[in-house]
Amino acid sequence: MWKIGNIYFIAAVAVIGGALFGFDISSMSAIISTQPYLCQFNQRGHDENGLCLGPTDDVQGGITAAMPGGSWLGALVSGIVSDAFGRKTSIQLGAIIWIIGSVVVCASVNIPMLAIGRVINGFSVGICSAQVPVYISEISPPSKRGRLIGFQQWAITWGILIMFFICYGSSFIPGTAAFRLPWGLQAVPAGLLFLGLVFLPESPRWLAKKDRWEQAVEVLTLIHGKGDPNSPWVIRELSEIREVVEFERANADVSYFELFTPGMINRTQVGVFTQIWSQLTGMNVMMYYITYVFTMAGLSEPGTNAVLLPSGIQFVINVVMTVPALLWMDRWGRRPTLLVGAFLMCFWLCINASLFAVYGRAPYPGEFTSTAESMAVEGPPAKAIIAATYLFVASFAPTWGPVSWTYPPELFPLRLRGKAVALCTSANWAFNFALAYFVPAAFANITWRVYVIFATFCAAMFLHVFFMFPETANKPLEEIEEMFDDTKPGSIKYIGTPAWKTKNTRNLALRQERNETLSAEEKMGVSGEHKESAA
Repeated sequence: MWKIGNIYFIAAVAVIGGALFGFDISSMSAIISTQPYLCQFNQRGHDENGLCLGPTDDVQGGITAAMPGGSWLGALVSGIVSDAFGRKTSIQLGAIIWIIGSVVVCASVNIPMLAIGRVINGFSVGICSAQVPVYISEISPPSKRGRLIGFQQWAITWGILIMFFICYGSSFIPGTAAFRLPWGLQAVPAGLLFLGLVFLPESPRWLAKKDRWEQAVEVLTLIHGKGDPNSPWVIRELSEIREVVEFERANADVSYFELFTPGMINRTQVGVFTQIWSQLTGMNVMMYYITYVFTMAGLSEPGTNAVLLPSGIQFVINVVMTVPALLWMDRWGRRPTLLVGAFLMCFWLCINASLFAVYGRAPYPGEFTSTAESMAVEGPPAKAIIAATYLFVASFAPTWGPVSWTYPPELFPLRLRGKAVALCTSANWAFNFALAYFVPAAFANITWRVYVIFATFCAAMFLHVFFMFPETANKPLEEIEEMFDDTKPGSIKYIGTPAWKTKNTRNLALRQERNETLSAEEKMGVSGEHKESAA
């Protein structure tokens, strides 16, 4: 069958799997404060104005957390499915499961049915969110790998934005169609994802791992050689893949337990914590419960959807501010991007905590419908909270958002990559689940201190990145393995090259991909960074 070899088109189709996650975030955040939703799933009766109060805070937390709960399981299973049937096939399976879950959610008549549908949707998102980065990382040239995997985060932001405004428009429809329409429409992109993948090639590294060398050469020629199987870049890449596959076949005892052996534990903790820290920034909490925050800042009117439009502005900011990372992430490198993002987010969280602590008051009886809306701020401090929230989003979008998906697939050898990224992504979803359930109760009980907790996490992740996260930008996946070799001069036992000594070697990568003349040392795959770290 005819296959498409344009690397940008391949990434654009594959990252629709990320958009599914975005659809879920905004389909819940935009709907939980609307009367049709609150009345359909009402547990708390009505207020003095006859408005529905909706589910209890614990139940709403459970409904929200059902999706990441399913995603945790889906991410763990995805590694096994991906290694057995291929990266592309596993993503197609995720698309089918998403369509099934969307049908169940759309037809929900009670809370258990809604929760089950969200678990099914989550299972799909877990598969796609784990294996789309693996697929793109294995098919991309080093100098564009960060940008192409970063498209996953951009797709998430577009999914959030598109679904939010579909929900906003639907909120003016009377009755349950206000939430059934957007929940049903989210099945459409999954169908497009399944069909689009039919015309994309499989990962050449997975094909090589399965001894399908002829097909692996065809894919490399198509996407990297511009039709020329004798391209120096194709020959070099094929040689590196062959060397790695033969080595790994001689050491073929592959299981999840290998990720926790002394030689692998460091990169496992780095990959897992990349995903954990991305959740502990508090960004997805901002997305799920942004209407709560802006209601406390005085942007809502009882019984109306007035809070939705200003909430939507942050989703626009999220889309726009992801673009700089797509353009320059590979030039910036992974480490500086993560360090700057952690610092800025910590700062804005401290600002919000201070404003709520100093100027916040307890809400009047009947002022808000949810006990999670536990503070009220008015006047200039409320505007400052809104501004700091927008700036927090603008700090996350070009930093931890795309890099948290780009980084883990770069850390692991081929034989473990599918399972390792599945484990890392499952950590993301485990913490997403916990936070989705925790935040409504936390706002109700500890109020502004929620922001202090997340600010502390941001400070901790800054230190962790500085001391433990090596630079992987612009290096072939096979070459990154050398950074974790703890037998080289200057390395640290069980860690390898100290993280702060690793460098971004973009110029070398660009020269190799352009097939420019390299020195004999460079042809052997030895980068300037390795010479530095060994010195």
